[in-house]
Amino acid sequence: MTTWHEYVQKDGSFPEWPYPVRYDDTQNIVADVLVIGGGIAGCHAAISAAKHGAKVAIMDRGHAKRSGMGGAGVDHWHGACTNPCSKVTPEEYTQAILDSAHGYSNGLVRYIITTEGWDTLLDSEKMGMRIRDVDDEFKGADFRDEETKLLFAYDYENRHILRVWGYNHKPCLYNEMKRLNVDIYNRIMVTSLLTEGGKQGGKVVGATGVNTRTGEFYVFRAKATIIATGGAGRLWQFAPELTAAASMSDLNSSGAGQAIGWNAGAEFVLMEQSGRGGLGSLGYAPYSMANSSNTYQGTPIVDANGKEIPWYDVFGRELKTVKERFLPSLGQKFMLGVGIGLNYYLDEYRLNNLAPDVPERILKGELALPLYADLTLLPEHERRIIFGMMVGNEGKTRIPVYDTMAKAGFNPDKDLFQAPVMPPEAYRGANYWGGMGFPNTRSLAGGGFLVDWDLRTSLEGLYAAGGAPIFGSGCHGEAATTGRYSGRKAAAYAKSAAEPVADRKQVEAEKARVYAPLKQSKDGIGWKELNATTARIMQDYCGRYKNETTLNLGLRLLRELRETEAANAYVANPHELGRLLECYSLISVGELVMNASLARKASSVYIDFYRLDYPELDPPEWQKFLPVRLEDNKVRIRELPFDFHLRPPNAPNYKENYQLHCGL
Repeated sequence: MTTWHEYVQKDGSFPEWPYPVRYDDTQNIVADVLVIGGGIAGCHAAISAAKHGAKVAIMDRGHAKRSGMGGAGVDHWHGACTNPCSKVTPEEYTQAILDSAHGYSNGLVRYIITTEGWDTLLDSEKMGMRIRDVDDEFKGADFRDEETKLLFAYDYENRHILRVWGYNHKPCLYNEMKRLNVDIYNRIMVTSLLTEGGKQGGKVVGATGVNTRTGEFYVFRAKATIIATGGAGRLWQFAPELTAAASMSDLNSSGAGQAIGWNAGAEFVLMEQSGRGGLGSLGYAPYSMANSSNTYQGTPIVDANGKEIPWYDVFGRELKTVKERFLPSLGQKFMLGVGIGLNYYLDEYRLNNLAPDVPERILKGELALPLYADLTLLPEHERRIIFGMMVGNEGKTRIPVYDTMAKAGFNPDKDLFQAPVMPPEAYRGANYWGGMGFPNTRSLAGGGFLVDWDLRTSLEGLYAAGGAPIFGSGCHGEAATTGRYSGRKAAAYAKSAAEPVADRKQVEAEKARVYAPLKQSKDGIGWKELNATTARIMQDYCGRYKNETTLNLGLRLLRELRETEAANAYVANPHELGRLLECYSLISVGELVMNASLARKASSVYIDFYRLDYPELDPPEWQKFLPVRLEDNKVRIRELPFDFHLRPPNAPNYKENYQLHCGL
């Protein structure tokens, strides 16, 4: 196979664009429900809406058969609290999340997830994803239920997290959409939401997009619209040629859903929350290095001399057996797993882990680098479930990690594999492949659209689903479940909604904006330079430590970037046009994040948010949400209590609210 660079060097010229270019053509699509984003959440939303009688259209930035952060697979499923083996109720799980987050999460979303997570998994099973040990490969294992043949992760006692064979989850969803006659539009970069009368804050009646192969302009009109796009994975860091394989995120995710929602006037919550950016693209290939976290939970780690690092429970008691690593300790009712969108865990819900003083032991010479994962020290079932079933199904691991290592001769029955060699402090946590990260390299964590018990945003006709679009959601299973729920609710709304009417002036103005780069001089910068510049502004002016001056300077620089270099950027084909439009989205999300950061005039440990000009940590008067939106292009902020979802006009408890709104 000839690479791009080899082709250019051999022929001395660039190949012709392989698709017909139709910049002047407009495609008009009408649907009951429009889904923006064809990842795990979007596909479940489209399927759910179609099953409830809606005519559905879904647009995706890539190809919906494998696109999105969950397109490459999944190995464990959170929030399945109603499965027949679970000892944790939705109420208990939801409260554990809120307690661990000290209120900075979304109780209504967590309750929906834990109430319907198991049902969503059963739907996936019917579509062809395997969720049971039907071949009895792990018969007799501590993590297996013999009657249902379900396999469990992290907490073998309470059994609310399931191990699944999810490498084919996305193709199963794609095939189901085709069976239900969902209209699928691949390679569409969404550019805006259409609102009634073209007004910011008005009822949403559809969206616009551009085909990144043909350049055609798309106008989607819909009675209900669901945003199910990914996060802004390239907001703080951008070096795709060097580090794309190290990203746990889909680097196609540019925050487009958040950007079009922000520009349309929707409210957002907790966009000021961010986390260490080690997983964004500056670590190592996910799951490719020795570690004992997440998929590798419970894996023994030894030093260069074969000395094993001991395990401890969260209260400092040493664990003597492998089995104890997967059981709650005295003082714990159950354990929450990794990958549920939390920055902070209370001891009552944290997982058991390696000795917390590994850095100190390295500095003292008690442990010699490099460290290694030694799967030979595990019982056979544990060894095979980790390097086999889980590494073979987790996102981005089946081919680059599992197949590559197996073909190279790696045998978990006798071989060790190495952790990255890093400064001692990098071994404080057990997820070694995440790398060190950098203080000012961040990633969004927990923020998103403010939604109600219908998963409707603050704009009529607009719903949200997924891990990134909704604030306080989670990862794969949570994305699937919120997609399933929002699709049902959007379809119900569409049944009585008026026919959508697009404002002609709004459509024409958006079309002119989208195609403006085609008219620029070839001397203008390209999309990569623009993306890199945006990331550097975010690093310098909205890193871990912020103040009023740096944030305002950052906003000014983003505005100037939009008005100068971005306005004069050049594109040569529809692909580059799509990438440039992504950069416009990133600038909008950066402005949203900085405005949200200006609104919170206090620091907080729990959301990893630090204002140098307001250093007091978590003062009681600032323990609240600060919804932010645009009105007449001016930033508006209001206050919202943590328990807003249980206050009037809502019912005072979770179960009653769910029963009133779920539509079942």
